Amino acid sequence: MKIIHGFLLTYILVSNVVAIADEAAEIVVYRSPTCSCCEKWLEHLQQNHFVIKDIVTNNIDAIKTKHGVTPELASCHTALIGGYVVEGHVPAGDIRALLKTKPEMTGIAVPGMPVGTPGMEMGERKDAYDVVSFDKQGHTRLFSSHKDTD
Repeated sequence: MKIIHGFLLTYILVSNVVAIADEAAEIVVYRSPTCSCCEKWLEHLQQNHFVIKDIVTNNIDAIKTKHGVTPELASCHTALIGGYVVEGHVPAGDIRALLKTKPEMTGIAVPGMPVGTPGMEMGERKDAYDVVSFDKQGHTRLFSSHKDTD
């Protein structure tokens, strides 16, 4: 009985450590010094247990180009996490899904700056928007869809 109890306790402890490590994912965010919506997106990530390395730069376009973010995918900030690129106002839940499923792709993006995305809140208005995945060849696919709530 002691062996089973010990095994169960070890399993619970290890599971909790893995869950905490999963929740505390580190993300590196490149953003312009003048963009206030980027700061709001960072707050969204912090509220969802991401550890943020915030890099303010005046050369955000070079970061986007280096990591395969085309003008069609671009938004106001670019982030790197777990070997993936995250462009724009992607919700934390979609980033977690990306990290959990580990698909073969370069990253995910919310092109532009849709109203109602994390960091782009404007009252109760929430426009429908898509999160798209992209690869090094510039191919895109739907990753998730967020419908409006009005």
